[in-house]
Amino acid sequence: MIALIRMRLTAFAATGRIIAPLIAALIAVGTLHGGGQTGTGEAFGTTAVVLFPLLAWQTKALLDTEPDVQRRLVLVAIGSPLREIWAGAAAALIAGLGTLLLGFAAPFALNALSAESFATGLVTGVWAMLLVLPPAVALGALASRPITRSAGIGVAVLVGGSVLAIVLSLPVSPVPWLAPPLVRLGRYAADAAPDAGGMALFTMHAVLWTGVVGGVYAYRRLSQA
Repeated sequence: MIALIRMRLTAFAATGRIIAPLIAALIAVGTLHGGGQTGTGEAFGTTAVVLFPLLAWQTKALLDTEPDVQRRLVLVAIGSPLREIWAGAAAALIAGLGTLLLGFAAPFALNALSAESFATGLVTGVWAMLLVLPPAVALGALASRPITRSAGIGVAVLVGGSVLAIVLSLPVSPVPWLAPPLVRLGRYAADAAPDAGGMALFTMHAVLWTGVVGGVYAYRRLSQA
């Protein structure tokens, strides 16, 4: 499975599909942090929210790189649909970590972090950034070609899912559990003194949402195998 993960990451980079999401991430975080200093937790929490749709787009682009015929040949070669699904998810998570690293470095490079509550904000901010990655990967996978079968439907799922995820995660939303904890997570990360209980609830919410959406993706893929 390691060889399959490496092959998908190599193809993603070699075909140039990695460039557009990275440029978009650079523009987004550069615009976000180019206006002056802010609290560390707030900076990274906002970065997490902004990067969510870009991470989902990156996942879709990565999973769309492999031609359908090659995907079926890989499935025959490894003999396990679940291993093929996990390999794609792992490759998307690794690529997403690279984008998150870019988002993490940008506030330092742009001198956008204030010294107030730096250590606490750094911990909660990094936690928030890592927490949005699995839901973004799950959404991007659900919008990928192996599921949607067409570019138009894939874009609709990606854009619609990203917008709904942000809107439904607003503090005024009556159904916040239908979306990953994005906006509320960003606001929580801006708190100077977050508590372990709150972090655990946000983490559980993100894990459960990822599990449901990822389960739908896995079921659809397995039903096609």
